Amino acid sequence: MRLSLKQILDGRDRNILFAGVGNVLKKDDGVGVYIAERIKTGSRVSSLAVEMGIENYIGKINALAPDVLIIIDACDFGKDPGFISLAKASELMEVTTNTHNISLRKLSELFIMPVYILGIQPADIGFGEGMCSEVTEAANRIAELINQANINKVQSHESVRIKEL
Repeated sequence: MRLSLKQILDGRDRNILFAGVGNVLKKDDGVGVYIAERIKTGSRVSSLAVEMGIENYIGKINALAPDVLIIIDACDFGKDPGFISLAKASELMEVTTNTHNISLRKLSELFIMPVYILGIQPADIGFGEGMCSEVTEAANRIAELINQANINKVQSHESVRIKEL
């Protein structure tokens, strides 16, 4: 059974770390970084914009020890730009792109927590700045969903504390 991002965010209290991967100088390839920079850190959600060097953050991420790591990246699904998919990293094919030194699947084996890949279909990953409107729209929806879930969890915990008093 595949989980949705909403199910992961709505799940029991768990700390979730989002790692934004990509090259912001290659148009839509920067979508992971774009989203990570828009996530508001809360009591159970945090983010890192690791750009092209997630390999350099393995120790830091393992030291932070989130319950779940979600790597956000542009992924070619052969779909329309802005298409979004969430999958366990272990379900990905052994593919290395020019942005990563090793495949995300192999990389995920170096983390001590469950790893998911939140992929967004790019339209153009050629050199240049800025993302296409479809990818930007998808990225904004994702960031909004994450931020809203984080706010709702904080508010629900505060209401429980008030009722206990």
